[in-house]
Amino acid sequence: MELPIPKDRRKGRAATYNPANRFDRYSSVAEDDGWDLEEEIAPLRTTVTDEVPRSVITRNTSPDIPFDRSINPYRGCEHGCIYCFARPSHAYLGLSPGLDFETQLIARPDAPEVLARELSKTSYVPATIAIGTNTDPYQPIEKDRQIMRRVLQVLSDFNHPVGIVTKGTLIERDVDILASMAERNLVRVGISVTTLDPKTARAMEPRVPHPKRRLQTIKRLSEAGIPVRVMASPMIPALTDHELEPIMEAGAAAGALAASYIVLRLPREVSPLFTEWVEENFPLRANRIMARVRELHGGKDYDPQWGQRMTGQGEWADLLRKRFRIAKRRYGLDKPLPELRTDLFCKPPQKGDQLSLF
Repeated sequence: MELPIPKDRRKGRAATYNPANRFDRYSSVAEDDGWDLEEEIAPLRTTVTDEVPRSVITRNTSPDIPFDRSINPYRGCEHGCIYCFARPSHAYLGLSPGLDFETQLIARPDAPEVLARELSKTSYVPATIAIGTNTDPYQPIEKDRQIMRRVLQVLSDFNHPVGIVTKGTLIERDVDILASMAERNLVRVGISVTTLDPKTARAMEPRVPHPKRRLQTIKRLSEAGIPVRVMASPMIPALTDHELEPIMEAGAAAGALAASYIVLRLPREVSPLFTEWVEENFPLRANRIMARVRELHGGKDYDPQWGQRMTGQGEWADLLRKRFRIAKRRYGLDKPLPELRTDLFCKPPQKGDQLSLF
């Protein structure tokens, strides 16, 4: 494994190093040049590159998730959550799933226009589009780029249903669009709250809003009539699993109508990155945490088997499922959210179109 990058360079970041890209034939390692000179090395800065996509709707056939299409306005995520299962996707861009994932971002400013073209095709059949299932659409750069807001406006114009997952409180900016869509039963939102402990949150999600602030976002959205689900995800054994019930209780008090959870997943490069992070931040509990993680996934850091990769296996996973069911009933979070409508979908009038007489 490569050596961690000095802490002063990665302040505000979760990953401690850049694992080699699994697709590259060659890798580079930083070495001392032998010159005994004091040299100040600049901290890691966020850079953003624009991408021009040919298509923005990504299809999937996974039996583990309840949607078959999604949109990602951004690649990479400045929130920097150390456990993020999307990190390995950065390797397809020739970048590292480590610090590169948090600092070298890809924006897709033309996504709204491309989406409108895709939805306008006569062959398109509407179904709920998921946004935020890979990288967060409300990460910090969205404040200036506003790609997500424009994507939402396109979906609203087409009366197209959407499900959003985020940790970003910036979603409150778009309450005007979201409330209008909610009136037509076209949107639902999931707010992820991984822990209520601000110290733990800052360590593992360095650029995500404070947990209490996320609960305020649940309250703001629910007061605007937008159906919200509190997501206690991921549950990390021996670190955050004891907070399952308090998170659900706090979410319900803030106005959430439903709840969900997913256990910690460590695919590919996420496993060594998370292990290194745990050893640095929780040295006295690191062995216990990783032992529980392996117990959860059949003795391995991660088991990608469909049907249990989200919930885990074994006694600990069974106990977590029972606790979740009981807590849902206790806090009134066991009612299913209403199905989003697809029957309203239609292409909005374009300039030059002949108006209908009826």
